[in-house]
Amino acid sequence: MADRTSPSHIQQRPYGSTIAPPRGNNINHPIASFLRQLQSQSPEHSRQRFGLLAIFISCGILLLLTGITVTTFVLGFIAFLPIIIISSPIWIPLFLLVTGFLSVAGFLFSTAAVMSWMYRYFKGMHPVGSEQVDYARSRIYDTAAHVKDYAGVYFHGKLKDAASGA
Repeated sequence: MADRTSPSHIQQRPYGSTIAPPRGNNINHPIASFLRQLQSQSPEHSRQRFGLLAIFISCGILLLLTGITVTTFVLGFIAFLPIIIISSPIWIPLFLLVTGFLSVAGFLFSTAAVMSWMYRYFKGMHPVGSEQVDYARSRIYDTAAHVKDYAGVYFHGKLKDAASGA
């Protein structure tokens, strides 16, 4: 009888068999050989391969969940489409009302936030981001001063040229 742990011997089982595989060192299993190969590599390669394996598994699971979600949404939309069409005289004005309310509330909130920030900035309370505003203001002022100086020198030279040729 052949040795069960020898790599040349592969135990064949019929389809649907309930016989448990032998415990021990199963060298021919693809996952076991892949993991053994990972362990034999350097730690850096092993870490990279495990990371790649984790990414593939995560992406596969997310792709499966996305497919289930989209399929459920489409089937639910098809099933509830008659109810949606019949009740549309209620849903459309309700949608417009909710959208309008949320828009107005968002604009009011953002306006209040901006006004509060400006009040604190002009009172000298140094709100978040005031250093960036001060830096931008100084850069704009410096650039304007350089342009003014350059334009003064440029036009002064042009005036001399125009006056000497007259």
